[in-house]
Parts: sequence; C-alpha cells; structure tokens
Amino acid sequence: MRILATGLLCLAAGLGAGCAGWSTWEDQRQRDPPPWRAVGPDDYVVRRGDTVYSIAFRHNLDYRELARWNGIGSDYRIYPGQVLRLKPPSGVAAATDPPSRPASAPGSIFSRPPAGKPAAPAAPTLDPDTSEGRYTWVWPTTAPIVRAYGIDGNRGIDFGGREGQPVLAAAPGRVVYSGNALKGYGELIIIKHDDVYLSAYGYNRVRYVKEGDVVTAGQPIAEMGRGPENRPLLHFEIRRSGKPIDPAEKLPRHPS
Repeated sequence: MRILATGLLCLAAGLGAGCAGWSTWEDQRQRDPPPWRAVGPDDYVVRRGDTVYSIAFRHNLDYRELARWNGIGSDYRIYPGQVLRLKPPSGVAAATDPPSRPASAPGSIFSRPPAGKPAAPAAPTLDPDTSEGRYTWVWPTTAPIVRAYGIDGNRGIDFGGREGQPVLAAAPGRVVYSGNALKGYGELIIIKHDDVYLSAYGYNRVRYVKEGDVVTAGQPIAEMGRGPENRPLLHFEIRRSGKPIDPAEKLPRHPS
C-alpha cells in the first residue's frame, strides 16, 4: 500500500515533475548495465565512474598493460558494461615498462607549436606523460605519520592531523581519477606523473580537482577527511608500473 500511495502521489504531482524514488531506481539501472559478454573469473565489468587507471589501481596492474590486453586505444576510453580481462591473453606475456611516447606524440597534456612554425621562448615545462623522474617529490601533507609503509600490510603511508587539513599533490602530473568508486579508499584522487609513476590520496573530505586537471607539486588538491576509524586520515600511495612502493623511496626526509 505504501508503494502504491507513493506512486499516486507522484502522479498527483504531475508527470512532468517526475518522482525522486523512481528516478533513483532508473539512475541505478543506467549505472549498472548488463555485461557485454560472459564474465570469467579473471574478468572485470566496467561500472559507471570507472577509469582504466582506477581499475588498474584496484587490481595492482599497470594501466598500460590493462589497456593492451583489452585493445583499448590511446584515449583509454571504456564504457559501463564492458568486460575487461585482468590477465594477459593466452600467449601474450606481460611487458616491462614499454618506452614512453615521444614528446611530439598526440595526447600530451601540454600544447606545443606545430612543426616548422616559430614560437616565442618559454620556460621549460614538464610533461608528465614523457618525462619520467624529471621532477621533485614533496610531502602530501604536514600532518604526522600514524602508520608507515608495510605496517600491517599497509601499501602506503597513513597520516593523522585534523579534518579539513590541506592535501597536496606530491609531484606534478595529471589527475586521472577523482571519485569514490574504489572500495576502501573513500573519496580518492589518483595523479599520473609519467608513464611509470602514479600517486593516490584517499579518504578526502573534499576533492578540489577533477579528472584531466593538470597539477603542480605542492598544489592543494583536497581536504583531509576521516578514515575507517572515524578519525582524520590521509592514505597516500605511490605506484610504480602499477605496484605499490615505499613512498620514502621518492619523498625527501620527513619534516619530523
């Protein structure tokens, strides 16, 4: 009876106005379309909000390998319902850090003058797609460390501090994920620094950046939120070719 009454109220409000409950159900159906093909044990079904980078991050894979195994183009475009293999096809071996794109290749996040046309001198810029290692890492927060890499299986560094404290980009790059679809990371930001390195920032209260944004080292990208224990927390990771590494390998000596 309650459902019937809700439906009658929606009709009474006018068909043009719609019904919030029905819209939510419809949005959910659109959000999770059926898989495009049969799903095996080593497959993943793309959901709304996923990116190649977030799927690779979730499964500790190199995003380049994931794209190669699934015939995904250089734009890394995927679609809800698409089924991706998480292991190489039979007879295809995993590659080891294929060469970066040339500086003039399409898809660079920094514009360059067309060949043969003069351009005014400009300060050198870093292209995170092609300049592996040619940048300096900084700490993502001034908050104290509460759990180091490797402690209790930690894949990164956990920082305490206060809710709302600024979260900073640890190196220049491009935001390749900004959302909350990865279970266990809360509001998450992933930054691509070059073809090898990514950094991730979890449990944010507010995200300042969206996918595609270019950021500089030390730029505020979010505000610290609360972790699973309902305490202020920033979970920070650095991934090399999809695998977590100790951030201390890249970061300067901690201020403390």
